[in-house]
Amino acid sequence: MKGTVTIITGAAQGIGRAIAELVADKGGDVAIFDVIDGSGVCDTIRSKGRRCELYTVDVSDSQTVQAAVDQVVKDLGKIDNLVNNAGITADKLLLRMKDEDWDRVMAVNLRSVFNCTKAVVRHMLRSGGSIVNISSIAGVMGNAGQANYAASKAGIIGFTKSVAREYAERSIRVNAVAPGFIRTKMTDALDEKAKESMHAAIPLKRLGEPEDVANVVYFLLSKYGSYVTGEVINVNGGLYM
Repeated sequence: MKGTVTIITGAAQGIGRAIAELVADKGGDVAIFDVIDGSGVCDTIRSKGRRCELYTVDVSDSQTVQAAVDQVVKDLGKIDNLVNNAGITADKLLLRMKDEDWDRVMAVNLRSVFNCTKAVVRHMLRSGGSIVNISSIAGVMGNAGQANYAASKAGIIGFTKSVAREYAERSIRVNAVAPGFIRTKMTDALDEKAKESMHAAIPLKRLGEPEDVANVVYFLLSKYGSYVTGEVINVNGGLYM
């Protein structure tokens, strides 16, 4: 990925940070879109000799996204790749779920993918590129208490396949990755009984690491995935097959 420029949303921590650091390890420059401070990630990337720019962006707002994407082109010269990783949860059983719980999750998880992809594709029409959307195991098999989250992640899959068909002739590849239970701050906060239950349900008997997801994303961004588009790759230790 030497010399490439990749926008990664939600890259200040967790899976997004692991993707950003791996892209830098492979020679790429990174633009981070996040609403929290990602300066630590940029410091790490710059220490690797790569460029990193940080933009405070509410990815659910189309005008803010368009302005940020245009600024990336000014600052870094081009856009080769996009990783739509930003996401939130607001878990509740359906009868307890409020309109705002539904709307906010849809805005951050799904509308953001529309906003960022639309803005970036304009800059990829001539030279092509790779877009990777982070879905979830919840989007392919559902999960009780996560109707809003699962619907948003399932929507990402339908969006991915549609846009892949639209822009394949322009050499723009669009794929999705659906992680299962990944070790992040969210899973670290679970009690030991919950963790044991998750381990028992996963055929590989462990939680995934952010790097497990980052490795698959890198494959899709790089030349190794050059003949792959419109696919959903599950990274879940065999929990869903």
